[in-house]
Amino acid sequence: MAKSSAAPATASSAPPAPALPATYEAALRELEELVSSLESGQLPLDQLLAGYQRGAQLLAFCKSRLEVVENQVRVLEGNELKPWA
Repeated sequence: MAKSSAAPATASSAPPAPALPATYEAALRELEELVSSLESGQLPLDQLLAGYQRGAQLLAFCKSRLEVVENQVRVLEGNELKPWA
């Protein structure tokens, strides 16, 4: 019988992580929903771990988007952040 041309199995059988949301707001909504489900205490351990990992990805995405916006504001404000009035 011929071997299939499928990719070889890797040590990790976890499915690939879902793509990051397109916007900060979408990521924040997903993160809020994820936190609610994690806090419910109703998820099995493997889903808790997957949720924690996804939350870490979303948090990193949100932080990076905020840094980009902060840098843009610095440029607009002459390299000095000013307090909101």
